[in-house]
Amino acid sequence: MSARHLKMQSPIGLLAVSAVDEGLTYVHMGVEEVKDAWGPEEATPVLEAAVDQLEAYFAGDLKEFDVPLAAAGTPFQQRVWAELVKIPYGQTCSYLDVANRLGDPKAVRAVGLANGRNPIAIIVPCHRVIGANGKLTGYAGGLWRKERLLSLERGEPALFA
Repeated sequence: MSARHLKMQSPIGLLAVSAVDEGLTYVHMGVEEVKDAWGPEEATPVLEAAVDQLEAYFAGDLKEFDVPLAAAGTPFQQRVWAELVKIPYGQTCSYLDVANRLGDPKAVRAVGLANGRNPIAIIVPCHRVIGANGKLTGYAGGLWRKERLLSLERGEPALFA
């Protein structure tokens, strides 16, 4: 089966999730128009699981996702994304921390690029990666979304509303 998608309202705006039979391929933020590559809007088991899990995450009831993933990326990007899912809920680390976990502290910029190209944001928690100085740095969905996701995970729902 080709790609399908579902849209959902969230506290950080309209999201769309895309998937193929094997797993989730994308979480689209700030959805304004549907792209042909997302396929038709049609429920599949993977998409329904993704929406259910995202809703539970936003409600503060889910800390780890287990929806199957099928994001396309280079072998290095896949390694970075695999490290991102190991960052515990409510915690952050730096790009250097991720590079060190990969065994290559000189790969900080490459880690940043791979982090920025993560197609499954939130579920693969690239929002948990911050600058070495502790400041929030780039986020494809916008820094305000990153700040809200981190606030949710810190148990600051008033900031999340």
